[in-house]
Amino acid sequence: MDDVEVPEYFICPISLQIMRDPVTAITGITYDRESIENWLFKGNNTCPVTKQPLPPDSDLTPNHTLRRLIQSWCTENASNGVVRIPTPKAPLTKSHVVKLVKELWVPQLQLKTLRKLELLAMENERNRRYMVEAGVVKSMSSFLVACFNKQQTVGLEEALSILYLIRVNPTSETRLLPIENDRIMETFTWILQCKMDGHSSIKAHALLVLKVMVKTASSNQLERLKPEFLSSVVGVLREGISHQGINAALHILLDTCPWGRNRMSMIESGAIHDVIEIELGMPERRTTELILGILFHLCSCADGRSQFLSHSGAIAVVSNRMLNVSIAADDRAVLILSLISKYCGTCVVLEEMISVRAVSKLCVVLQADYAHYLKEKAREILRSHYNFWKNSPCFTSSPLSKIQLI
Repeated sequence: MDDVEVPEYFICPISLQIMRDPVTAITGITYDRESIENWLFKGNNTCPVTKQPLPPDSDLTPNHTLRRLIQSWCTENASNGVVRIPTPKAPLTKSHVVKLVKELWVPQLQLKTLRKLELLAMENERNRRYMVEAGVVKSMSSFLVACFNKQQTVGLEEALSILYLIRVNPTSETRLLPIENDRIMETFTWILQCKMDGHSSIKAHALLVLKVMVKTASSNQLERLKPEFLSSVVGVLREGISHQGINAALHILLDTCPWGRNRMSMIESGAIHDVIEIELGMPERRTTELILGILFHLCSCADGRSQFLSHSGAIAVVSNRMLNVSIAADDRAVLILSLISKYCGTCVVLEEMISVRAVSKLCVVLQADYAHYLKEKAREILRSHYNFWKNSPCFTSSPLSKIQLI
């Protein structure tokens, strides 16, 4: 194939690959359908070649003649390793999506329709955009609420998968899945708490959708979340769902824990123990950063610090992650240790900080190239408990002096 010279007019000006579904724009330039549609979906409104105006909803006319020429050329060069491009399927139309949405409410067609919509959403960006415009998000949310009302689980996985696949447009989509809608939130709480076949996959999809909803919700909406919802998110962490689902749950907890009421709901649900247990499993970097972020917020209140210290591995795991994961993880770890040492600095806690090397790592932070505020936070911790730690090896063997801590 590398030795075959491809006619220039077979090449898409955007992808620089042989066109599989050539279409001609109103500017007279032919592109591969997928490439020009992606160009327009990204907000571009000019022709890539001529720079003339090209509205996103402008007609793209299939160039059947060119497509047949490309297919013929591919056949002639098959002996050179050229694979014949298949004849493209007719593109999805809004009217077809609208028809499928109507069929969703015909009981005997429901599951079949959901699977058709899921396949369409998997195919390409154009399909997902048409599905949003045809009201599929609103229909899926209505379907989920109907499942909740009937306590029915058939079709849940497909509906949640569709919502996740077409989640990409936050400006339109999340208005149709308002987090302040009590019925929708009750439905998601039920899904997360429900015991059902294939529950891991269903709950992972639910968390991925909720992550988008929470990320785009307002402060007023987030501070009014019900304790039952947050408890259900924490509960899923204990169920061994997929890594992607766990990270989505952690994102939800991190984005909602800045509000005191939410923090108390998480603490009462045992969130601190659950996230520490996940961290003890040595997860990937991003998971660790999420967990340390959550622990920092939850340790900002007395009940959170008490629950943190009730876990025998809490201080050790935070200390272990310092200097070993990322700058963001170091930041959160130092702030957690600051809260613990400031408000719970008993002899037992301070002695443990020495034994798990938290103190020696704080000395490293103080001397290394970290942000000024973080070095000051480390200095504050070390200075506050200098009299207790001054005879420990990390001080006696370190170039740090008491003067440097002042």
